[in-house]
Amino acid sequence: MANAAILSRLDLGSSSESDVSVSSRSYNQSTRVAEKERRKKDAEDPFSLALKYFSQVEAGSPMLGNDVVEKNLVVVENFGLSQGLPPKAISVMLEFAMSLRMGSGVCARVLRCLLPASVVPQEAVVRAVAWLCVGKIPITIQVLFLKWVLTIFDMIDSKDHLRSIYGFIFNFVTEENLAPYVCHLLYLLTRKESVRVFRVRKLLDLQSKMGRQPFLSHLLSLYKVFCPELVTLSLSTRMKMSFRNHNNPWKAALSAVQKRNAVKLTSEFNLILAVQGQTKSRKRKHHHVELPAMSSAVQTQGSTSSKKGLPLIQLHSFSQLLENLHRIELPSQMGSLLGSSLALHYLDCVQDDSAFLRLNFWLGHAFHEEFLFCSDGGASQDSEETLEFLCTLLSTQHFLQEGFSSTEAFLYKFLNAWDGSLLRPQILSLLSYIPVVPSSCIGRLLFEPVMQLFFTSTLFFKCSVLECLNTMLGRWLTWHSVYALEESLDISLNSHTPLNMTLSGFKDSVMELVKFVGHLATVALQLEGCHTLLLNFVLDFYETVCDMFLKYGLPLVVMPPAGVFYPALLAIDPVSVDRLGYIMYRYKKNLTSAKCQEQQTKQAFHISRQTYREFNQYLLFMVSCLWNSKMFQPAMALELDKELLVQSRVPNYWSSFDFIHHPAFLYYAIDFHRQCWPERKNMDLKSIKAGKKWDWYLEYLFSQGLDGLKLFIQSNINRRPTTGIGQGDS
Repeated sequence: MANAAILSRLDLGSSSESDVSVSSRSYNQSTRVAEKERRKKDAEDPFSLALKYFSQVEAGSPMLGNDVVEKNLVVVENFGLSQGLPPKAISVMLEFAMSLRMGSGVCARVLRCLLPASVVPQEAVVRAVAWLCVGKIPITIQVLFLKWVLTIFDMIDSKDHLRSIYGFIFNFVTEENLAPYVCHLLYLLTRKESVRVFRVRKLLDLQSKMGRQPFLSHLLSLYKVFCPELVTLSLSTRMKMSFRNHNNPWKAALSAVQKRNAVKLTSEFNLILAVQGQTKSRKRKHHHVELPAMSSAVQTQGSTSSKKGLPLIQLHSFSQLLENLHRIELPSQMGSLLGSSLALHYLDCVQDDSAFLRLNFWLGHAFHEEFLFCSDGGASQDSEETLEFLCTLLSTQHFLQEGFSSTEAFLYKFLNAWDGSLLRPQILSLLSYIPVVPSSCIGRLLFEPVMQLFFTSTLFFKCSVLECLNTMLGRWLTWHSVYALEESLDISLNSHTPLNMTLSGFKDSVMELVKFVGHLATVALQLEGCHTLLLNFVLDFYETVCDMFLKYGLPLVVMPPAGVFYPALLAIDPVSVDRLGYIMYRYKKNLTSAKCQEQQTKQAFHISRQTYREFNQYLLFMVSCLWNSKMFQPAMALELDKELLVQSRVPNYWSSFDFIHHPAFLYYAIDFHRQCWPERKNMDLKSIKAGKKWDWYLEYLFSQGLDGLKLFIQSNINRRPTTGIGQGDS
C-alpha cells in the first residue's frame, strides 16, 4: 500500500511538472506570436515607416519633386498635430531638421509640427544646440528653434546637461536677432554657479551698445540676485514683463494635443505630487491658470540627484524640510509651489530670491497670457478653475504676508478694463496686497481706475472698495513698522520687490492714500444719503488712520475731512457717534504723544499747525454740541442763518444735538425717563439734567456699550460732582 501511494504521488508530481512545462511553452509561444504581430503592425504603420525614413535619409537628398519626402512629412505632421510625438520621434525629427540633410526649406515645417505627447528628451535638445554651433543654419531657423525650446522648456525631462552647455548658449547673446530668445533661455537655466564676471561684463557691454533692452536688464537683475557684488549697475525695480511669450505658433496646438491625450506634461516622470483641490476639468481653455503638478527639475533615477539636491517633491513632512533645507531642488514648474504647504514653508524660511523671480515670471505669464488677454474674450474667466486659482493665490499671499510683483502689474492693467463685478471678492483681496506705490504714480496706476468704478457702482461695491483700501493701508503701515530701520530713515518695504523708499517718500504715499479715501468717502456719503453701512466702513478706515503714530510708529497724523466728521457726528445711529468719539479720543492720544516726543527728543519731524487747528476745531464743536448744548452758535465751524433757524420753528434748537435730544440718543433718553419717572404721563426730558439724574443717565448710556463716547468724555471733559442743578464743567 505504501509503495502504491508513493507511486501515485510520483505520478501526480510528474503530471504537475508536465502541466507547468506545457503552460510555459504555451506562454512563450503566445509572446512570440504577439511580438511578431507587433513587428508586422509596426512595419505596416505609416508613422513608423516615416520615422525610419527620416532617420536613414542621407544628407544632400533633393527636396523638390521628392514625393516620398512629402508623403512621409505629411504623415509626421498629421500625427504630431493630432496625437503629439513620442520622445523617440522628437529625437529623430529634431536631428533630421537641425542637421539640414535636405536643406532649410523643410526644417521650418518639421519644427512647427514638433508637439510633444509627453516629454522631450534632453539629449535631443543638446544635440540641436550643437548643430547651432556649426553655423550653417539660417538665422530664421535659429530663431524658430529657440522659440520652440522656450515653448517646451518645462517638458524637457531634465536640465542638467543643458546647464552644462550654458557657456555655448551664452555665446549666441551677441547675435542681435537671437539675443531676446537667448537671454530668455539663459534666464531659465541660470544658477548661482552660472554667474561669472566675464558674462556680466559682456551683458553690460551689449547694454551700452543696444541700450537698456528689457531682456538684458532682466537677465542682469537675475545675476544681481545671485551675485550682487558683480552687478553694480542700478536696475529699475518696477520693470514690466521682461520677456515676451514666444510660444504662439505652438500654444493652441499643444493645448489641443494635451486635452486629446488627457495626460499631463510630466506623466513620464512618475513624480506627480497630489495638489490639494486641483481641478481635473477638461473643458478649460486656459491651461496656465490651473496649477501644474509638482515635478522635479532633475531626473531622480539613481543616486545622482540626491548627492547635490533633494527634489522638493520627495519631502512629505515639515521635519524632512528642516533637515534638508539647504539642498532643496525646486520643481520645474514654479506654479506648483502655490499648491504645496511645504513649498510655501520653504519660500518663507529660505527667502530664495531666485525662486521668487521664477514664481513671479510664471504668475506673470498666467495672468497676462491666459487670463487678461485670452483670445476668447474672457468667457471662461469666471469659471471654477479661475476662481480656485485666485483663491489659492490669495491663500499663498496671506501665508507669506506679501504680494507678488507680477500680481501687482496685472492689477494695474486689469483695473482699466474691469467692470467691478467679475470675481469681485478675489480682485479686491488681491488689490489689498499691493505694496507701497510712489506718490508720483499712485494716482495714475491706482486712484484713477478705482475712482471711475467707485462713483458708478452700487452701495455694496463702495463698501467693498473702502474695506479693500483700509486693508491696504493697514498692510502698508505694518510693513513700515516691521521693516523700518531703527537708526536710519531708509526702509525696505518688500524684500522680494526691492523697492527702496525713504521715510519721507513713504509718508507722501500714505498721505495720498488717506486723502484719496477721504475724497471718496465725502462724495459717497452725499450720493448715498449718509447710509449707515457706508458710514461704518468709512469710520473703519479712520480708526486705522487715527492710530498711525502710536500703533505703527509713523510720524504722521491726518484728520478726516469735514464731509466725514459732521455726517458721523450728526448720524441717526448711536454706533456711528460712538465710533467717532473713540476716533477723536485716539487722535488726541496720538497728537499729545507726538508733541511730547517732539519736545523731548527734538526729532526732525513735526505735526503741522493746521492738523492741530483742525483737531481743536472738531473737538470744540463736538463738546459744544453733545455736552454744552450750544449748537449753531456764532463763530462755530457749522453755522446757520439765525432767521432760517427761527423759521424752522424748532424749540431750543441749540440743544437739538446734545446727549439727550440727539437723534442717535433720543431713544435712550426716553427709556431712561420712563425708568426714573414711570408715573409721569407728560415727558419732560430736561429733568434728566437735574442733580444726580445726569450722572445716572451718563452711566446708563455707558452701560449700553458706548465705550468710545465714555473714553471721549473722560479724556476731554472735566466733570465735577453734581450737587445741584446742571452738569459738570467742560
